[in-house]
Amino acid sequence: MKEVRRIAHAKINLGLDVVSKRDDGYHDLRMVMETITLHDKLLLRKIRKNDVVLKTNLHYLPTDDRNLVVKIIRYMKENYKIHVGVFVDLYKVIPVGAGLAGGSADAAQAILGMNELFGLELGTEEMCRIGLQFGADIPYCIRGGAMLAEGIGEVLTPISQPMKLEMVIVKPKVSVPTPTVFKNLRVDALRQHPDIDGLIRALDKSDFKQVTACLGNALEEVTFEFFPEVSVVKEAIIETGASGALMSGSGSAVFGIYKDRDACKKAAKQLSKHPLVRNAFVAQTV
Repeated sequence: MKEVRRIAHAKINLGLDVVSKRDDGYHDLRMVMETITLHDKLLLRKIRKNDVVLKTNLHYLPTDDRNLVVKIIRYMKENYKIHVGVFVDLYKVIPVGAGLAGGSADAAQAILGMNELFGLELGTEEMCRIGLQFGADIPYCIRGGAMLAEGIGEVLTPISQPMKLEMVIVKPKVSVPTPTVFKNLRVDALRQHPDIDGLIRALDKSDFKQVTACLGNALEEVTFEFFPEVSVVKEAIIETGASGALMSGSGSAVFGIYKDRDACKKAAKQLSKHPLVRNAFVAQTV
């Protein structure tokens, strides 16, 4: 096999609660994660030169060892005694700095792609172990689907009856650095904690009204304080008639859930004209 092609799907958080701060500086979380149709594309190809070469359509993305894809491929080449080079063509659509796990999704597909390209026959657990060394969201992105994620995001439990949801993903012009949000997070000062268990029960029952009622993200309090534009965009989504709206991850992306695809298309067209919005994408849960 000379090359493989992979699809890297974004994720959203239908619910995100912060349980506590750990001794190692990280936070214990409880999250409901869903894979969505918004995606990047990766092509991995063997090359003679024993190196890792990354090409991308975004001029501002690093293509050296600062990029997770390059880091992971170098790690796998070394640990699995791979002595040929790898060229990666990464086509980015998932917005950067958005809380949609775009970097983690690309990294996950780099692991899966290397496994396929070189016939490594690694199991899912082994690939998740590799991914966790580089990012807490990578194991989820390897598995995908509807999951309860706990710990720092690596303890994953499938949700048995996920719903298909129609949505608009809105990327504000502002980007939010995740470290800034967690640095300023005070768990004991949080005013609200989402009902994660209630959200899972609503998903299991395919109760659309209750799912939208249970949407919640404890990080909104912090992000909205430092990046108020994100809050304004969330209100704009609600004003288009969304049944529910929520910031994903630490932001800055906000999604709105609608009852049907036509409503999504209409809302995306309207939101794309908002002065604080960079992009608006119609998407669905996978």
